[in-house]
Order: sequence, then structure tokens, then C-alpha cells
Amino acid sequence: VTTGYNGAPAGLKHCEEVGCIRGEGNIPSGERHELCRGTHAEQNAIIQAAVMGISIKGATLYCTTQPCSLCAKMLINAGVSRIVYEGEYPDELSLSLLKEAGVKLDCMSRWAN
Repeated sequence: VTTGYNGAPAGLKHCEEVGCIRGEGNIPSGERHELCRGTHAEQNAIIQAAVMGISIKGATLYCTTQPCSLCAKMLINAGVSRIVYEGEYPDELSLSLLKEAGVKLDCMSRWAN
């Protein structure tokens, strides 16, 4: 239905071109998301669906890493019902919110075990 990627908003320079605020400030992964030029892939996928007039209610999201708590809240509000991801992300709040909302979570790395 739609795709998304991690990167700066359309038309703006990527942090690789202008410098990474988070890297320069030694901000750990998973913290202070607001201090970043980029938009997460999940957010971009939701935005693209909205721009194209496509509802993603009941949709399945496939992503590389478990969504962060900011993306989890957006995905819940957008009505995504299932998330399939490869890698874990150190965000217990994200998992808690998604489980409370009844979003089905499938971690592909667990399938191998």
C-alpha cells in the first residue's frame, strides 16, 4: 500500500549532508527523538498513505526494527493491526502500548528459534 524510509522530510538535506545533531550531542539511541532532522520509516509510511488518501486501518506493517514509542502511538492511532519486524529495539514502552492496543507483534528473528 505504501512505503517509508528513515530520512529528512522531503526537500530537506539529510543529516549526512549537514551533520547529525544526535551524534554531535552523544544522544543515545532511543532517546530525545525530537532532536533529529529525520523522520522514521513508520512515520513516513503513515504520511504517504495519508497523502495518497489510503486508509491503513487493519493493515500490516513490515519494518526492520520494532517501532519506537513515538511510532507505536502513531501506528495505533492509524489503526495498524499487525507489525512484523526483524530486530528488537530497547523500548519497553513501545511494546507495552502496542500490546495494550491489541496490535499483533511478530518478530522474525524469533521464528528461527
